[in-house]
Formats: sequence, structure tokens, C-alpha cells
Amino acid sequence: MGIYIMLTTLTDEGRKTVKNNPQRVKEVNKEVETMGVKILAQYALLGPYDFINILQAPDARTISKVAIELGSRGTLQTMTMAAMTLDEFIGKA
Repeated sequence: MGIYIMLTTLTDEGRKTVKNNPQRVKEVNKEVETMGVKILAQYALLGPYDFINILQAPDARTISKVAIELGSRGTLQTMTMAAMTLDEFIGKA
């Protein structure tokens, strides 16, 4: 299972949705998990991105499908990156 970082920015429509129904974020989390991706951590951010998600997925294809599905709704945009532990990076894992 790979680890992925997903940075998310809300569109105008997404901001309206979250303002009117803040629980929508957790509803989307459940949808993401039904697509085979586990949410390891999630934070709301101040700055150029609105959320950071640390995700675990079986492969890049799965995480790509999640990013495309979420982005196609018009409420958010994502930037997704593969990540590795420091031990993996230095060759100790």
C-alpha cells in the first residue's frame, strides 16, 4: 500500500457547500473510503490550500481515480503526490 499526500483547494461552489453543510467533508471521506482509499490523517489549512489529506491506497491508479472523481464534481481541485517514509528514502525499509 502506498502513501499519498492530497492537497485540496475549494472552488467557489465548494466553499458554499462547506459553509452550508460543514459535515459534507466527512461524507466525502466515507465516499473516498468506499473507493478503496484509507484516510490516515486530514487537516484544514490556512494558506493557498484548504485541506491536506494523508492517504493510503493500493496503487497510483486507485488514487488517480479518487482525484478525478472528486475533481469532476466542480467543488474542489487537488494536487496529489506519492510519499515515502524517511526509512524508505534512505533505503532502510
